[in-house]
Amino acid sequence: MLHRKIYQLCCDGREVCVFLRDQQRWIEQARIIDIEGDLVTLRYETDEEDEVSSWEEMVRLESIGSITQKLASVPRGNVEPLMTEDCPESERIRNRFTDSNPD
Repeated sequence: MLHRKIYQLCCDGREVCVFLRDQQRWIEQARIIDIEGDLVTLRYETDEEDEVSSWEEMVRLESIGSITQKLASVPRGNVEPLMTEDCPESERIRNRFTDSNPD
């Protein structure tokens, strides 16, 4: 099941966070670029002080303990979210202040 899900994430090309059980560490903002047998190839960047490094790492499928992916993000504060006009009414985010007051 995990192998199938990792293959799906590889095809989607979305960023994921991967927890490696054997090393007890997270790899954040990685892309799964290849799966061959039980080897999964991850590509990611690290930013330390004044240097950005790109990494490509092959890990065994059995060492992957968890995979997460960001579904959405919304800025904090009193910011009106951007919305296209062709978004169906049923899927629009409602402003809880203006929609709750029937003025």
